[in-house]
Amino acid sequence: MKNKFVTFLFLICFAYTAFAQDIDNTSDADLEHIMLARSSADYRVTPGDVYTLTYATGTTRISYIIVVDTSYRIRVSNLGIINGSGKTFMQLKSEIETAVANNYPLSGVQLVLTRPAVFKVHVMGEIYEAGEISVWALTRLSSLSRDSLTSFASLRDISIQSANGQTRVYDLFKVQRFGDLSQDPYLRPGDVITFNRIKRVVTLAGPVERPGAYQLLDGENIRELIESYGGGFIPTADKTRIEIVRMVNSVNIAGDKLFLTENDFVNNYILENYDVITVTGITELQPVMFVEGAVSSTLQGSNVRGQLVLSDDQDLDVSGSNRLMVRFRKGETYASLVRRNIRWFTAESDTLNAYIIRQDERIPINLNPMLYDASYRGVVLVQENDVLIIPFRQYFVTVAGAVLIPGRYPYIPDRDWGYYVALAGGFIPDRNSRQSIVITDINGKRMKKTDAISPETIITAKTNHFLYRFNQVAPVVTTALSIVSTFLAIYVASGGSFK
Repeated sequence: MKNKFVTFLFLICFAYTAFAQDIDNTSDADLEHIMLARSSADYRVTPGDVYTLTYATGTTRISYIIVVDTSYRIRVSNLGIINGSGKTFMQLKSEIETAVANNYPLSGVQLVLTRPAVFKVHVMGEIYEAGEISVWALTRLSSLSRDSLTSFASLRDISIQSANGQTRVYDLFKVQRFGDLSQDPYLRPGDVITFNRIKRVVTLAGPVERPGAYQLLDGENIRELIESYGGGFIPTADKTRIEIVRMVNSVNIAGDKLFLTENDFVNNYILENYDVITVTGITELQPVMFVEGAVSSTLQGSNVRGQLVLSDDQDLDVSGSNRLMVRFRKGETYASLVRRNIRWFTAESDTLNAYIIRQDERIPINLNPMLYDASYRGVVLVQENDVLIIPFRQYFVTVAGAVLIPGRYPYIPDRDWGYYVALAGGFIPDRNSRQSIVITDINGKRMKKTDAISPETIITAKTNHFLYRFNQVAPVVTTALSIVSTFLAIYVASGGSFK
């Protein structure tokens, strides 16, 4: 009993020492591969694998390295040869350890995968640079870098010729959509992978569950595209109106616009390469009206059939007059319309003086109670093709007096009087001295230079330069003096008397 216990402790220490040496002599990258290979039931014995077989005979430790070659014939000490071809690591491990244990009971036999093999496969076809790449036994087909594929590479038609000459075709779309791993095989030594060229790729848009670009197989057309690839129509789809933009095999060189009926869908209308299929929605049957003027524009709105439509979470930008297309439901009032689109309006929007252009009629409408009075209902109905005009509410500051360009200039918050004088070209130096100005607000109240400039302020540059005033009266004085001097000269010449 004592001898068995000592032997048991020896075997434990022996196994731990072998494992510790295995870990210490392995880099982090290799260690990751080793752990994945040991934990995966799919890891297959591969030429280039390095295994370590350890066991004990009595108190003697036996350990040696096994390297798998291309014959897959593995010699197990002096106990025989085992064929590892087509077997997983766990199958090989069980077979070898059983053989040793049958001959050396209580030997503590252990087969350890020390280093998984790395091997070459050849990649060709629609790829930027054909050639060999290094992989290992747990590399799947989908792991190959798609950055190296051309835009014409098919993911539906990939052929792999194995080392024995057998060729199989795989479809990575089934892997992505359905998780079908049978279409995503592990690569093996000597494989030749060919990415064949796309036969047809079409684009699906509109109210379907999965819009996008799809590569179609032979025999697949409009019905498979929408029902299988697109996931089917959603409730807002109009099945009676399906549009196709066709560029390949079109009648016109610039492409054709085709309109399909529900019968075309049932009859599985044939699609061409690069077709763009758009399923229209019932919401597009809603009437539209337009809003113009001082309303927000967006770069993030959705584009519906060529028209820009605002979403509800936009940042406002009123940098100029804009035109928006707005869908509405029949019976909706302007109060409802502007209240649900309150983000259209900013401080520049003159909602008091808005108006509607309806055919040749101009209808004034005050939007303020609609926007700010929750109890207001309103009776003005929105009609199709109405144009709601929102004028700009612009404030000005007037600059007058001794400046180069007197006039009215747009009000900009937080600017002082000097900003507006500069807009007016600055002071006229020979008319104004010491930047003397008079500032009055909209109510005519005199303001200081340090006061904040408000809308409709009037800034007057004084004409107070001495030389300017002198030059204004100098001609009159000169003329008067000339008359007086002439008079005196005549008076003297006449002897001091006029007769």
